[in-house]
Amino acid sequence: MIRTQVQLTETQHRLLKRAAADRGVSVAELVRRCIDRALEDEAPSRAELYDRATRLAGAFPDLDGATNVAEDHDQYLEDAFS
Repeated sequence: MIRTQVQLTETQHRLLKRAAADRGVSVAELVRRCIDRALEDEAPSRAELYDRATRLAGAFPDLDGATNVAEDHDQYLEDAFS
């Protein structure tokens, strides 16, 4: 683990200590849990990731100049994995 310092208001510190005691964990553990939850909330959803990926499909030309990927995709996959 990496040690770090943060500055809290007196009210934040008091509430954090109370919440940690109520949960039976250390203040450090409660801070780690809060950080994990905040970072998860900011991560894009699976639907968002899918949407981003589908917007990219076909957006870039094939470097080898292939124009028939939609028709011959099975052959391209076979070639790629052989």
